[in-house]
Parts: sequence; C-alpha cells; structure tokens
Amino acid sequence: MRILAVSLDLDDTLWPVEPAIGGAEQALDAWLRQHLPAVAQAWPIAALRELRDRISAQRPDLAHDFTAQRLLTLRHALRSSGIDSEALVQQAFEVYFKARNDVSLYADALPALTALAARVPLVSISNGNADLARIGLQRHFRASFSARELGMAKPSAGIFHAACAELGLAPEHVLHVGDDPELDVAGARSAGLRSAWLNRSGGRWPTHGALAGVRPDLELRDLGELASRILAATDADTGACPAGQRFCVLP
Repeated sequence: MRILAVSLDLDDTLWPVEPAIGGAEQALDAWLRQHLPAVAQAWPIAALRELRDRISAQRPDLAHDFTAQRLLTLRHALRSSGIDSEALVQQAFEVYFKARNDVSLYADALPALTALAARVPLVSISNGNADLARIGLQRHFRASFSARELGMAKPSAGIFHAACAELGLAPEHVLHVGDDPELDVAGARSAGLRSAWLNRSGGRWPTHGALAGVRPDLELRDLGELASRILAATDADTGACPAGQRFCVLP
C-alpha cells in the first residue's frame, strides 16, 4: 500500500506528557499563592487535580475538551473562595496553559520531524490541548486536528477522516502514528488508515477488549525508525510495494 502522508499523535508520541502536566500544575499553584492565596490554600495541587477529575466525570459531554474542563475547574475553585472573576480565571488558565506547552521533546522527535516533513505531508491528530505554535513545531505540519476543535476525540473515525480530507487523500494512503493502542492504532484502522504503534517501552501488544484481533501495520521503537523507513522507501522510488510486503512508503 502506498503511504503518501503521515499523521502523528502528540502527547507521549513527540514528548512525555506527565512532566508537562506536572509542571503546569506547579506553575499554576505558584501563581495562585502569589495572586490568590486564599484559593491556593483551599485548593492545593492534589485537591485541584481531584476537582478536575470530578468535573470531568460529571461532564461527559466535555470528554473531548480538556481546555473547557480546566476552565470549569478554575471557575469552581475561585468561586468557592468567594472570587467571581472571569478575568482572573483566564489569567490563571494562561499560566497553566503556557507551562503545559513547555514540553521536553523525546530526543528522536525533532530530527525525525525535520526528516519526515521534507518527504511527506504531516498532520497532527490529538485528543489533548497542546499548541504546536507555542511549542515551536507548527512549521513541520500541514495542519493540526484536535478533539476540542472538532468536537470529537480519537478513536472516533471522524477526526481521522477530517485529517484525510485536509490532505486530499483516501484514508488507506495515510499512516497514523501514536503510542496508544486503542486510541491511535484501533482508531486509525477503524477509520481506514494504516497504523503504526510507537512502542517506546518495548511492551507487549495488548489483545483484550476492543483490541482483540487488532494489530498495527508497523511497530516502532522511536520516530527515528519511522523516518529511516520513509527516507529509504522514497529514495528507492520503485513505484510499487515489494511482493508480499504488507506496508511500504512511496512518494
């Protein structure tokens, strides 16, 4: 199958997300302690995290929108402390969001993005609310698709099909790469895309539940391996997949 474009997950694919979220929580806590000490005292990091989880559970209609969940959390925290100010909510969120986008890329990510973008169109597909422009990676991508903006999250086929429509390609000519077996691999396959599982930890492919009978087209240890495959395939320029090979990347 000829692969003419690549879509990439973001969190835990290009960077580890937990350090970014932890740093954002700490930045927000420091800001609250300085500007709204009563809120900081009533809502330390652990309590604010629990509140956010509770709001997430109460609002399944916002499961695709982490920004909305976070804003609701901040509004509740401030109002419970007697502060009813949308301006302060927005300021607090900006502190959080700026730090949330202060990510540390995996060592292979930037070299791979640079190499990939020179050969094939790239798009991002993410359930998270990372901002590629703030991070400084937007130049590598033709477009970005987030669950928040589209109103649907992976593994919904709609978010994958939106990316394919932007690329002007049939789904079978797009390879989606991500770390999550269900959201990325099973989601992409159900939408008709090819799939690659980024298995940085070397874990075993899960075979239970929704993943029973599902396998990725590729399994990668890092993004450098993907870039090497694409560069080798585009350099070969044979025009067809070798006999018996279930996956190839061609211009």
